[in-house]
Amino acid sequence: MLTAGEVAGLIAATGWVVLVCVMAMVLIKLARLLTETTKAVSDLNNRLAPLLDDMSVTVNETNRQLVAVEAIAKDVKQVSGHAAKLSAVTQTIFTGPLIKVSSLGHGVRRAIEARRVSRPRPRVRRPEQGRVR
Repeated sequence: MLTAGEVAGLIAATGWVVLVCVMAMVLIKLARLLTETTKAVSDLNNRLAPLLDDMSVTVNETNRQLVAVEAIAKDVKQVSGHAAKLSAVTQTIFTGPLIKVSSLGHGVRRAIEARRVSRPRPRVRRPEQGRVR
């Protein structure tokens, strides 16, 4: 029969065997995890390089388009400034003579009315005249 020391040694040896088996399984799973992670990183690296190249092309094209839009905006600003100046010149050219012609027409009409003897000029009543104080 086994002595107490031999039984204790047998239990300790069995515990170590179980512990080693568990550790081996953990190490195997960890190795699989590291392998899968390595594959995922490699795949991501392979996909990332073309993606970054496409992004660089897109950013460059966007910058080129922004330069074109900036030039268009500058031209539109210049055209609107010219339109404002043209409007001011047109207003000056037409409103001055138009006011003079209108004044002349009014003066001529008043003069003709003043010369007519047959029709007396109607008096305009002021609001103050009709009030009772």
